[in-house]
Formats: sequence, structure tokens, C-alpha cells
Amino acid sequence: MVFCYSQVANASLIQYFKEEDGSTNWQYIANFSSSMLILLLSIALIKLFFTHRQVRRSNRALKAIRNDLEIRVKERTATLNESNQLLKETNQLLENEATEHRETANRLRASESYIKNILASMPLMLVGLKADGEITQWNRHAEEIAGVSAADAIGHNLWKTYPAITVAPDQIASALNDNKPVTIKHSQRGRFHFDITIYPLQDQMEPGVVILLDDVNQRIMTENMLIQRDKMSSLGELASNMAHDINTPLQAIVDDVANVRSLLNGGLSGDADTLQRLNNTLDDATEKGQQASAVIANLLTFARAGGDEKHPEDVTDIMEHSLALAADVISVPGKLRFRDIAIDRDIEPDLPAIPCYRSELQQVFLSLFRHACHALCDVDRPGHSPRIQVEIKERYDALWIKISHNGVGLTYDEQKYIFEPFFNSPSDKNYDASKRLSFSYFIVTEHHKGQMAVTSDVDVGTTFHIQIQLS
Repeated sequence: MVFCYSQVANASLIQYFKEEDGSTNWQYIANFSSSMLILLLSIALIKLFFTHRQVRRSNRALKAIRNDLEIRVKERTATLNESNQLLKETNQLLENEATEHRETANRLRASESYIKNILASMPLMLVGLKADGEITQWNRHAEEIAGVSAADAIGHNLWKTYPAITVAPDQIASALNDNKPVTIKHSQRGRFHFDITIYPLQDQMEPGVVILLDDVNQRIMTENMLIQRDKMSSLGELASNMAHDINTPLQAIVDDVANVRSLLNGGLSGDADTLQRLNNTLDDATEKGQQASAVIANLLTFARAGGDEKHPEDVTDIMEHSLALAADVISVPGKLRFRDIAIDRDIEPDLPAIPCYRSELQQVFLSLFRHACHALCDVDRPGHSPRIQVEIKERYDALWIKISHNGVGLTYDEQKYIFEPFFNSPSDKNYDASKRLSFSYFIVTEHHKGQMAVTSDVDVGTTFHIQIQLS
């Protein structure tokens, strides 16, 4: 049917291009063809225009997509770079931490080894214990004392491992409960001396203690020897001082007796001058004998007073009594007598009494006056007048006592050693123990808990400073 229609249409179209005479009108055909061509071209152009627009739109979309992809690629690339950088930094940090960890581990191992060596090398017995008595530490000295190796001791009960140890479980419990060290002194005179200290361990997951057992036999023996040596030194110094004090009047007595004997051998005449000379000599001998007796009595008083309790005493009265006694007993034969020295006093009135040993302070003052007398008699300066100044004042809850003289001062070495026992100086067979004041220093600093010092200049003199608390 379509074919028939096409044939009909084609026949009518052909008829359109025919002339009336039946000939073909080519002009119509050309015009028709041109029109149709133009129409088709127009349609094709329109189609191409819309297609071009679509292509341009698609290109813009593609370009936008490409730009978006480029941005995303850049962002991803930046993210990857940043991630790589962070990864590198993280790797570096991990390497540093690993290095620090290795160094820390090495230091910890070194510290642990160092501590173990210290514990093993300690010259005393060290035992670590848990609260139930289980041994956690057992050093080399503990092995030597107990005769038990560390391998056999650690992890076992202390009292089963070393029954001879003089530490009881209740002492361990006391240290743990009170959280403070417990000290035990275990000794048998002449045989052994041990200092035992129990230290509670703090900030530990499991409570425990450390026991230190120190063998102090050698130290006790050394201390006893030093104490004995100090006693002998003090006795030697005291004996030397007393020998000086007693020798002077005794020598005078011997001289007086020799004079009396000379008078008796020469025959006594009845003239008054001879009798007077004899009486004067006997009086002088009696006086010197009384001086020697006073020195001995003072020594006996000092010896008896050593164990007494302190009593409040007036230092001014002690000083005046010491000056009076020094005037009777202190002198340098053939050179200077203490009574010939000018005494300047600068003593505050109404000074408070201080708790002291009266005879000991008197002994200190006498020793200082004797020292000053010997220094004054050694001066070789024209017009020199021997002088001693005594100053007593209250300052800052204490009494300050100064005894100064204008004799020959002390050298630097003498100032260093004057308060030391005489055997501490370089050996000198001609050394005079009375030049030392170690016993006086001991009395002031130990018996009276005070202070004693010296300032001196060889060409000016010496000042001794004493400070004693009022309470």
C-alpha cells in the first residue's frame, strides 16, 4: 500500500514538473532541488548548531571535571606529601625514642650493676627483708659473717638462714609500724661491738626493711685510744702547770733553807741584824710553803669537783679569786712575778650568775694568766710596762670574757696548735706543755658548752675570748 502511495505521490510530483505539452520543466526541478537542498542544509546547520552547543557544554563540563580532578589530584598529592612528611617525622621520633630507650636501658643496667657492686662492696652486713622475714638482699659481707651464700639466703627466712643474728621479729615490726629507723647497739665489753640499724622501706608495693649491721670493734678501740690519749694529754698539761706552780715556791724554800744553814754554820751572834735576817728567811720559807700548799689544795679541789653538778656562780668573784691566787703562785723565776703586772678591769656591774664548775673556770683563768705572764716576761722593748686587761660583759644571752696582755704575741702556727694536745705538734724534746691550752679549751667547750678563741699579733699581744651561755 505504501508502495502504491509512493508511486502515486511520485507520479503527482512528476506531473508538477511537467509542462502542459508534457515536456519536463527543469527550471522547476532546479528550484525545487535548491529549495530542498537549502532546507536540508538549514536543518543540518541547525542540527550542527545544537550539536556544537552540546559539544561546547560537554567540553565545559569535561574541563570542569578535569579541573576538579586536577584540584583533587593536587590535594591528594599534598595530603600524601604531608602524610609522607608526618610519616618521616614519626619514624624519626620512633628512632629517637628507640635510641633513648636503648640508652635508658643501658643506663638502668649500668645503675643496677653499680648499685649491686656498691651493696656487694659495702664494709658492713646488709640484709633486705620482706615483712614476713623473707630475705631479698644479701651482700658479700653478709656472706662472710653468716657463712651463707646469697643464692642460699635470698628467698628464705632470715632467722632460719642465720639464727645467730641479734634482730628480733618484733623489732622489724616496730620499724614498719612506726615507719622510722630502729637502732640497736649490741656489744660485749672487750669482745665485740655492733651497731645495727633497721630502715623501713617507703613507697614500695610490698612493705619491707633493710638491716645494716656494722662491726664497729675497730672504731670503738680507736675512740677509746683517742679518749685515753686525750686524758693523758690533759693530765700531762695539768701536771706541767702544777709543776710550774709548785716548783717556784719550793725552789724559794730550798734557797731559804740554804741561807738558814749558812747562818747556822757561820755561827749565830746575838746581834739583832742576824736574828732579823734569820726570821725574815724563815718567814719567806713559810710563805712559799703556804703558796705550794695552796696550789696543791687547789688541785685537790679541782679533782674533787670534776663530778659535781653545775651551780650558779658569780664569774666576777671567780675572776677576782683567780687574780688573787695568781698573784701568790704565778711567777717566772728571775724575770717577772704576776703581782708586778698591772691589771686593768672592765667588768660590768650586777652580772647574772651562770651555771658552771667553779674550780674548773678558776683553773682556766689561772692557765691564761700563767700563759700571759710568760709572754710578758719575754718582751724585750725599752720602756715596756707589763699589763693584763680583764673584760667581762653580758652580750646576747651570754657572758663574754676577754683576757688580753701586751706581751709577745703568738705566731700563726702557735695560734693553730695552742688549743690542741701537745703531742699533736712536731716532735720537740724541749717543748713546754704549759704553752698549750687544750685542757682549758676542753673545759670551756665540752664541760660548759661554750666557745673559746684567740686573736694575736706578735708585736702587739694576745687576747683570749671566752663565751659561756647564761642558761
